Amino acid sequence: MDSNVKNLRFPPLPIEEWEDTKNTLHLFLQVVGKIRLGLFPKMNHWWHVPYYVSVRGLTTGPIPYRDMTFEMEFDFKDHVLRIETSEWASRTVPLKGLSVAEFYESVFSSLAELGITAEIRAVPYDIPAISTEPFATDETHAAYDEEHVKKFWQILVQIDSIFKVFRGWFIGKGSPVHFFWHHADLAFTLFSGRPAPVREGANTVEREASSHEIISFGFWAGDQNVREPAFYAYMHPQPAGFMDEPLSPKEVFWSPEAGEAFLMYEDVRNADSPEKAVLDFLESVYQAGTKKANWDIEAFRLPSSKK
Repeated sequence: MDSNVKNLRFPPLPIEEWEDTKNTLHLFLQVVGKIRLGLFPKMNHWWHVPYYVSVRGLTTGPIPYRDMTFEMEFDFKDHVLRIETSEWASRTVPLKGLSVAEFYESVFSSLAELGITAEIRAVPYDIPAISTEPFATDETHAAYDEEHVKKFWQILVQIDSIFKVFRGWFIGKGSPVHFFWHHADLAFTLFSGRPAPVREGANTVEREASSHEIISFGFWAGDQNVREPAFYAYMHPQPAGFMDEPLSPKEVFWSPEAGEAFLMYEDVRNADSPEKAVLDFLESVYQAGTKKANWDIEAFRLPSSKK
């Protein structure tokens, strides 16, 4: 692939260049994500919680509310949060120039104007390294660089498409490709169909998410511990010998501490075919996990994709 084309589709995104913006955006996503969590009918494995990549940014998709539906979309072209209802009403909230506190107030004021009432636990969920400050009083996080947010979204668009191709090869139970606001990662999960023992002491979220045998794959832009964007994959429960299996491409590595496989985004960017590099990663982890856990690989494989 031509290097100019790769830079457009898979632009560089060093975390140090946009970390303040990234953290503000993460908190914005948690505010709106909690609204979907509170109002959308509950689904298995927390599938009622995440966002989906859209042609403009990230969307909640339609949320049922009384006798109508509404949708909340982070529009990364116009850099607004757009709230629209099935009754032809809409409001927008700017993303640039607002602190988390101002964004929180504007979102809930806009919902009230549209006749929508939502109650959330208005504090960040499980991201203490970023913030524990209640949304209503967080005046610290207010950075928003439009160009870096646009790059992040462009990357998500490409990866969302690749993940969907791989997800389509599997005919068993599997999640949609979706974006979780907890750790701000784009992910999907494949299931063997077998229940799994839940770790003693697991909280409510973990008990629901880990109730069955799974292989999960994802991408995120990095955090306080992993200082660059990366793809990851893991299995629950992890079968013996899983992390002894060879993976591809050659840049993939196992992290014994995390119990996961990693492929760094920069290695994908520098590959001759970024799409092939990601698909090879997904397929090699899938083969390693299903072999060690005795999944019926052929029964789960879409006939046209069998190799």
